[in-house]
Amino acid sequence: MAATDWRESAARIDMLLAGVGEGGEELVRTVADLYGAGLERVLELLHEHGALTDGALDALAADDLVAGLLLVHGLHPHDAATRINLALRGTGVSLIEVTDDGVCRLRAQHRPHDIEQLISSVAPEVDRVVVETLKPLIPVSSLFTRPAT
Repeated sequence: MAATDWRESAARIDMLLAGVGEGGEELVRTVADLYGAGLERVLELLHEHGALTDGALDALAADDLVAGLLLVHGLHPHDAATRINLALRGTGVSLIEVTDDGVCRLRAQHRPHDIEQLISSVAPEVDRVVVETLKPLIPVSSLFTRPAT
């Protein structure tokens, strides 16, 4: 499979599953479990042979396709907070915390567009995103009034 068409394949799988009953979903779950076990074994073998270095893990985690597979199978090398922090680079949004009950708290100057989608793509274990917007130190309205003389 070409590196550029995996998203199309994923969309096609979703479409095919929509037309199949429970048996299709069970088949996909069983195949996914098999591939997950195989992927886990590959990582174990690389580790046993000293080839699973920090650099190799970072490269795997940085690849959209591989990172997605690692996430699906619970094998991603980074925790949710690390994945979220990496995804937020350059957005002007900062991570406050990810709670044990699946809440991601963020801080931003303004509410960013599609932030929930970004967070769910890198941390599917997050159930809710809360964005705290920063209030200006000086209210804007005070800039338009003059002090009494």
